[in-house]
Amino acid sequence: MAAPAAARPTEERRAVLTRRIRLFVAATIAYNLVEAVVAITAGALASSTALIGFGLDSIIEVSSAAAVAWQFSARDAAVRQAREHRALRVIAVSFFALAAYVAFEAVRSLAGSGEAEPSTPGIVLAAASLAVMPFLSLAQRRTGRELGSATAVADSKQTLLCTYLSAALLIGLLANALLGWAWADPVVALVIAAMAVKEGREAWRGDACCAPAGIALTARPSAAGEDACGCGPDCSCCTAD
Repeated sequence: MAAPAAARPTEERRAVLTRRIRLFVAATIAYNLVEAVVAITAGALASSTALIGFGLDSIIEVSSAAAVAWQFSARDAAVRQAREHRALRVIAVSFFALAAYVAFEAVRSLAGSGEAEPSTPGIVLAAASLAVMPFLSLAQRRTGRELGSATAVADSKQTLLCTYLSAALLIGLLANALLGWAWADPVVALVIAAMAVKEGREAWRGDACCAPAGIALTARPSAAGEDACGCGPDCSCCTAD
């Protein structure tokens, strides 16, 4: 259910929110670069499709955050608005590329191309990400909603996806390490691929709701069922946390 329309932020408030998004982007890039190196290295050593996919997702999160950084590097609000569409498409294509690769490798693994070995570094990494990512995603989402930025909201959803993937990865790695269920690794990888497709489709369509200050993907007239800030029944950026 859509939340009541909020007052438009003042120019001073918008400047604060824009700086905050830049800080979140920098933190996201730094953390995910480390996460990618650890996950891909550990995944290669353990022949773990899920860990490698998790690392590739981290690289895609870096590209997503970089797209948002590029958009918000513009000082002029009109320029940021013009960059919105392209930034969302970069995020979407990144998701689709991840899904295609991980799904292929997971199916190949299930077909008998090799079993994943237990990975202690992978377990530690998944647990750390599970602890960190929910808070970063929530902060990104709230800031993006208040500013009315579809790309900031999309990037927060990608960070949230990392939380879900961390949980799935942790379960799969623990199942392999404690129970010897090597098949759990490619199954988790397929979960990663499916979630990536879902998020990619949403980013490709663009979530242009709740952007009263002109950062929305496209300007369009209000339709039936929308509230004052443009939130329709399916808009995700205006829902309560």
